[in-house]
Amino acid sequence: MGSGKLEGKVALVTGASRGIGAGIAEHFVREGARVAIVARTHHEGEHRRAAGSVDTTLAALRALGGDAVGIVANAGEFAECERAVAQAREALGPIDVLVNNAAQTSFAPVAEFDPERWLRTFSVNLHAAFYMSRLVLPEMIERGSGWIVNISSSSARGPGRGPYEPGAKTGSVLYGVTKAALERFTQGLAAEVFEAGVCVTALSPSAMVPTEGTRIHAARLASDHPTEPMEMMERAAVLLASADPKTVTGRVCYSQQILAEHGWLPETEASGVGIDTPGSPFSQI
Repeated sequence: MGSGKLEGKVALVTGASRGIGAGIAEHFVREGARVAIVARTHHEGEHRRAAGSVDTTLAALRALGGDAVGIVANAGEFAECERAVAQAREALGPIDVLVNNAAQTSFAPVAEFDPERWLRTFSVNLHAAFYMSRLVLPEMIERGSGWIVNISSSSARGPGRGPYEPGAKTGSVLYGVTKAALERFTQGLAAEVFEAGVCVTALSPSAMVPTEGTRIHAARLASDHPTEPMEMMERAAVLLASADPKTVTGRVCYSQQILAEHGWLPETEASGVGIDTPGSPFSQI
């Protein structure tokens, strides 16, 4: 197990049926947190393209000795979020840490994109962070403490000015737009709740994490695309969920960058976005 950095805290992690969300939930348990996981895929095999489910992640958390609960819900629907937060509170107690990780994407040129799919993606990638934050903030503000970590992506960086190479970034507009909006939401909310002692941050991988989701879209990535182990995001999430709010709130940061800054990773071993190349405009503010 870990060093108990989250001992006594209750955490809620969305999009935790697989990938980064599941990894963060497991690392939180190792650090002593009681964890509620929320995702849409209930049983293994229900997702037609990727392995992972609420049942699978919950079994892994309990195998670690964790006090955990699994909740099947669509974070892109406010009523579903209300139900999920109520179930988490009933099972584990008031929420100390919220990780907004739920996300989906589709690739298509804007001129051909299905409007309904566009709106559904915004609901999961952006509106869900508002829904969940809105539901847990009153109790965080009342007690004067809380941590919200929004999982972003280096896709929030735009392609810059033209002219462009043929086919550059074709089909990737939607995901990048939702993540750029999530980062603006992060900093705006952080300013609103700073005096109440609530910490709000955004975290992206410094390099691609090879998860079930990224493997689905692997054909769109260069074979030499830099990668990093899942542990980088897991540890960075623990750091942001346990740090003094005054030292990190409002940060839009990258996994290896924030770990190196706080001495959790030797600077000589850190690389990727936020270190070797600039992050999004919001990470520069």
